[in-house]
Amino acid sequence: MFPDRVVPTWTDRVAAQASEAVGGPWGRHAVTGRALFWTPLRVCLLFVVVGLGLAWIKQEPCADGDWSGSRQYTHLCYSDAVPLFGRYDLGSGALPYLDSPVDYPVLTGGFMGLAAAVARAYDGAARATDLLPDLPPVQSYYVVTCLLLSICALVTVRAVLGLAGRRPWDAAMIGLSPLLVVHAFTNWDLFAVALATLGMWAWARGRPVPAGVLLGLATAAKLYPLLVLVALLLLCLRAGLVRTWLRTAGAALAAWVAVDLPVLLAAPGNWGLFFRRNGVREADPDSLWNIALHLTGGRLLDGPLAPGQTPVVLNTLTALAVASMVAGVGWLVMVAPVRPRVAQVAFLLVAGFLLLNKVWSPQYSLWLLPLAVLARPAWRSLLAWQATEALLWVPRMLWYLGTDNQGIGIGWFFLAVGVRDAAVVVLMALVVRDLLQPDRDVVRAGWPGVDDPAGGPLEHSPVDHRLRARHLGRRAGGPRTETMIN
Repeated sequence: MFPDRVVPTWTDRVAAQASEAVGGPWGRHAVTGRALFWTPLRVCLLFVVVGLGLAWIKQEPCADGDWSGSRQYTHLCYSDAVPLFGRYDLGSGALPYLDSPVDYPVLTGGFMGLAAAVARAYDGAARATDLLPDLPPVQSYYVVTCLLLSICALVTVRAVLGLAGRRPWDAAMIGLSPLLVVHAFTNWDLFAVALATLGMWAWARGRPVPAGVLLGLATAAKLYPLLVLVALLLLCLRAGLVRTWLRTAGAALAAWVAVDLPVLLAAPGNWGLFFRRNGVREADPDSLWNIALHLTGGRLLDGPLAPGQTPVVLNTLTALAVASMVAGVGWLVMVAPVRPRVAQVAFLLVAGFLLLNKVWSPQYSLWLLPLAVLARPAWRSLLAWQATEALLWVPRMLWYLGTDNQGIGIGWFFLAVGVRDAAVVVLMALVVRDLLQPDRDVVRAGWPGVDDPAGGPLEHSPVDHRLRARHLGRRAGGPRTETMIN
């Protein structure tokens, strides 16, 4: 007899051990789903509020824009929002793209403009009354930015809980995430993460067109949600649901065009700045390509480049590596005995992209957070990976500080990058193992009839039901069957 939802302290060793601090695992005769107020959703939202509170405490020393003495590095509180406030002239009311060039996707620029408008309204109210504290413009802007990003984090947790099916407590892994504490306010990535996760939730609820709209908007904020669409394409190819995917992709394209086209027409040069900048961008410090360049004294790939020169060889090899990775994941999708879950495929694609891309900014790891929680909801492996992400922030800041200012050399930074990359590879390997051996997948194991809580339209595919039935028949040692599995 199964309870109506998974109880983490019954199924996860780390959760069981942690529960000893509050009286031990959930009792055998206890009931679930009867709480009047402290529902899983409210508890998970409380967790994320606590995590965001810790994130703000970490960031507060940098909020006023006074970074004298390299405070942003010594206090580990660097954030792109503070210096870009002045670079993009947001304090004067300049509109991103129209009045100032912004090298970010359009919807992220709109997010910056919205935060700046709210901050200016606050500054005006503070000057007009003594009831509100008078803050430096950059600080009021940063506070508003963090509040908006906090809303995005709460939305992400709600969407993950909706995607988790009978495992609502998996969403607690977002709120209790060390990665969230370290990078919630480093950049604007939580905005795209929230939109992409909402798009996956809409797909899970069998609404391919709204899912496409949300994924299109997410792509207008960051480009990585395109990989979620690729994951859905691979799964729809296997399930014979290409028409359904085309509806989603069409809605995504329409949403992206609706956001980007007006800016493209009004300011084509500024609109294209993001794409031009990424074309000429060299290997990011966190990338494997940069480590290879450093070990060869800069002689590998394109060799020394003049400022603004395009790294043609690096760009080509990066594109080929990412394309090969996508092809490999596609092959796994097709040969897996049971259709992989949406989160598994999306996680493998995004993680592989980050490992092979020439740019891995530290906050990009937030892209993986909801996908990893849904792909492999196991506390031990997730916390181990996130610990490496959180710890990497320390040597990165100390390396930026420089050895002349009591910082560290690049070797220690590369060591931390290697440990983080190894943790991501291990997590990917565990997901691949679950994909090829679905009986070991904690989402499917032990729950008869549960396939993929995020599958949405894929759950109704006769093609995939037949493949699943054959797998179940072989596992039981019986003859192959064409029976439909509900």
